[in-house]
Amino acid sequence: MRKTLTSSGKASEQRQSLLVVGGGVAGLEIATALGRRGGSRGSRLPPVTLIDRDFAHVWKPMLHTIAAGTRDVYQQQTSYIAQAYAAGFRYEPGELLGLDREKREVEVAAVQAIDGRVLMPARRLSYDTLILAVGSQANDFGTPGVSEHCHTIDSRSQAASFGDEVRMRLLECMGREGSEGRLSIAIVGGGATGVELAAELIGLVEAVEAYGASGLTARLSVTLIEGGPRLLAAFPQDISGAVRQRLGALGVRVLTKMRVKAATQRGFVLGDGTELAASLRVWAAGVKAPDFLAGLGGLETNRSNQLLVRPSLQTTLDPSIYAVGDCASLVPVGGDLPLPPTAQVAHQQAQHLIRHLPAALEYCTQVPDFSHTDFGALVSLADYDAYGSLGKTGMFKGVTFKGRLAQLSHVLLYRSHQARLHGFARGSLLWLVDLLNARLRPSVRLD
Repeated sequence: MRKTLTSSGKASEQRQSLLVVGGGVAGLEIATALGRRGGSRGSRLPPVTLIDRDFAHVWKPMLHTIAAGTRDVYQQQTSYIAQAYAAGFRYEPGELLGLDREKREVEVAAVQAIDGRVLMPARRLSYDTLILAVGSQANDFGTPGVSEHCHTIDSRSQAASFGDEVRMRLLECMGREGSEGRLSIAIVGGGATGVELAAELIGLVEAVEAYGASGLTARLSVTLIEGGPRLLAAFPQDISGAVRQRLGALGVRVLTKMRVKAATQRGFVLGDGTELAASLRVWAAGVKAPDFLAGLGGLETNRSNQLLVRPSLQTTLDPSIYAVGDCASLVPVGGDLPLPPTAQVAHQQAQHLIRHLPAALEYCTQVPDFSHTDFGALVSLADYDAYGSLGKTGMFKGVTFKGRLAQLSHVLLYRSHQARLHGFARGSLLWLVDLLNARLRPSVRLD
């Protein structure tokens, strides 16, 4: 609560306002948990408002399956309006345009229809506490032609758009002969997104062929390009080697130590001057925070547009503004490098604020320092295989594993996220619905 003066000069109390910008893994978990807690009897938490330019949430590690068409975006998304109603927070559609730290206001862009009609005007929203959780996007490092000629899959709409394009191209292949009946896809970036997308695309084509598109597998070529010496640089060496070998067995051409100089309408110009032809081009290399964060409200950022934060997750220049997830840069105490922009870090930072922010707001105390625990990493090659490592903590630190255990672990990450958003009972029902749909519906999108 905060005290203000009325027109009669008497002190009155106003409930504070908490804004969360960004409905990704961290932002939506924070808005959901604090919205529910604020709606409970006797709670002194301020009302929570979530701002996002999209209308629905999809777990970001799943976007590559949406892009490949092996999962239905409408089945896996969470509507912000429905979630706000269920969890007791308010949802404001629109993109963050500006920040006035002195007035404690954010500027939200107008919401427009495809034909240009203004559905909701631009507006300003006040806050007492602001949490920025706007995620990240692929970093083209200024490579010429990437923005004009490449797809990215950083959002629900981008993944769905690429999936639609892939299905149209596959249909064209089925109706043409010779070289015109071939589809070549090149993916730049040998991290988890690029690796998993390559495997999903192979799975898509094999499934479509099983439905009657005879010979389609032979018409597809997938090339994965990585500038570093190996795939999955954040994973142990043995997993990197095993994944490369498995992708090769699936028919994916893997190029490492290969820099991309430019993207064109025909493909990619490689570092040695040769041109790699590709009908569809995907850029999944590098990570940076959204460009609008650079200079937002005068807050400190790094070269990747990430907001610099203290161990309490407060921005360095404004204690009323927090930043979490991919858009935040935090160097752990005693560490040399900032934490990686992963869903694991975003989730842990969200849970840290969920646990400590209510008391800090009520009693005007400091949020304790955040401490990250590395639980390892997982990568899934569609239904073909999966690999995991147990991280750098615990009795089995550094242990790697593969196969069904890794696949189950990958599934449980997503189901745990659903349970945090919807509760255990409803999350379990959603899992059951997915299992039933897997039995009753086509395994890939065929429309």
